[in-house]
Amino acid sequence: MRKNGREAVAAVAVVGMFWAPPIIGAAGPYPIVGVVLAAVTAGAMVLRGRLPFAATVTAGAATFAGGVLGICHDPMLAAAWCLYPLAVSRARRTHVAVVVLVAMFAALALVTAAPGEDARGIGTRVIVAMAALSVSWLLGTATGRQIESAREAERMRVQLAVARDVHDVVGHALGVTLAQSGVVLSLPDADERELRETLEEVETHTRRALEDVQALVRTLRDPDGDDRKRFDGIPAAVAATRAAGVDVETRIDVGDGVGDTAFQVVREALSNVVRHAPGANCVVHVHEDGDTVVVRVEDDGGTPGTRSVGAGVGLRGMRERVHLVGGTVTWGSRPEGGFAVEARLPLESRGR
Repeated sequence: MRKNGREAVAAVAVVGMFWAPPIIGAAGPYPIVGVVLAAVTAGAMVLRGRLPFAATVTAGAATFAGGVLGICHDPMLAAAWCLYPLAVSRARRTHVAVVVLVAMFAALALVTAAPGEDARGIGTRVIVAMAALSVSWLLGTATGRQIESAREAERMRVQLAVARDVHDVVGHALGVTLAQSGVVLSLPDADERELRETLEEVETHTRRALEDVQALVRTLRDPDGDDRKRFDGIPAAVAATRAAGVDVETRIDVGDGVGDTAFQVVREALSNVVRHAPGANCVVHVHEDGDTVVVRVEDDGGTPGTRSVGAGVGLRGMRERVHLVGGTVTWGSRPEGGFAVEARLPLESRGR
């Protein structure tokens, strides 16, 4: 049932049960006043989602007036109905102490309002009304806090995804650029031609990184748009790594191309080689193993135990990416020297 239909059914039920019988039995001008107040109450119940505060005040005032005139037996259920969305919207500003006090009062009211000989009396109706309002406020506050927690979790998820993407794109470009600059600066007899070639490569990597960042921004603005694209590709990452002084051998043995997650693993692994093992020999091997795509990047730089296997920002981001598609990733020093990263991705995730 749609939201508007639910509101209308609740309004009809309240008017039919608590307003219609006393209005029919009333004398003088009270039936007309009762119809007007009942209509106002029903309208407030229908509009509670759009105007929760005004609806709550209106329903409460109309119900109180009807009760004083004897043409309404509603124990503030209409006001409680309108109070719920108001409590949802203000849950974040409600202190825990207030929630505890309202809960205690609601429990006391529910116990006191147990049916007795004067279940139709005014005192009992007042207690039931307070209990209904308290329970409505508590339920709305609990729901509002759950919604707020879900929103905060989603905000943190998006923030983490953006940070991961920015690190992958910018970190790789800056790492390669830094390595290239370091190689040239380490050559005391570098001529103008070598300097110009290095600057051209730096410009190329910087421009590509800028394009990737722009694509990322477009994706964030319109997640379902046509601007979502695969960043660079393995050949471009390999070329940049080679330009930074790392000898890279590639073995790509997959039948339908390499997906985004596999590319991100390769790029981050190559970035680590550039940063931690400049001048090393590196092998990138991507192949299918049954229903799994295996991505392995290993280098021969360093010696066993000299390279840290702790998870930095890039490696943590790599693990998060792989886990999101249902894969696994491991890394560590090789017994024969160097470092290796291996990811195993479900075959159906390669296009992601």
